Amino acid sequence: MPFSLLPGVIAKRVTDISPENTAAWGVRLLMLDFDNTLVPYTTDVPTPELLSWLEKMKAANLSLCVVSNSKKERVKAFCRKYEIDCITHAKKPGGKGIRQCLEQYKLPPEACALVGDQIYTDALGANLCGVKSILVQSIDNHNFWLKARHVLELPFIAIAKKRSENL
Repeated sequence: MPFSLLPGVIAKRVTDISPENTAAWGVRLLMLDFDNTLVPYTTDVPTPELLSWLEKMKAANLSLCVVSNSKKERVKAFCRKYEIDCITHAKKPGGKGIRQCLEQYKLPPEACALVGDQIYTDALGANLCGVKSILVQSIDNHNFWLKARHVLELPFIAIAKKRSENL
């Protein structure tokens, strides 16, 4: 697949993505980044809005799988508690975890999307694997490095807002 730092879709929050959106895109599997996409880095406690969204997506028969670069147990604990499949040590943007997820669900890339808050890992990894990339705003850029990374992403976000679908 082509090297591209531009996400196919931009949304403010993961909860802005609806079953209607995924159906229109032909997406049957939604891969979800964990840190700063579903919950802040500092917690594994979801908001009531996120819990409601997870239930709504599951009720729409959409498969959900967390695909995270994290090695922390809190990711797996969250997924067990809320009954979501989970792949950690994903090595995005390298694609190891994304390809593992595609194999696990036995779906072609075009039937899948990856939602994440980072262009250099999530959007690039999805694009390289032929999966629809959906960029959401980081929940909390709580340290210098996250803020710096966001500044470096701004030119790509500006271009993507003109070329991508915006929710």
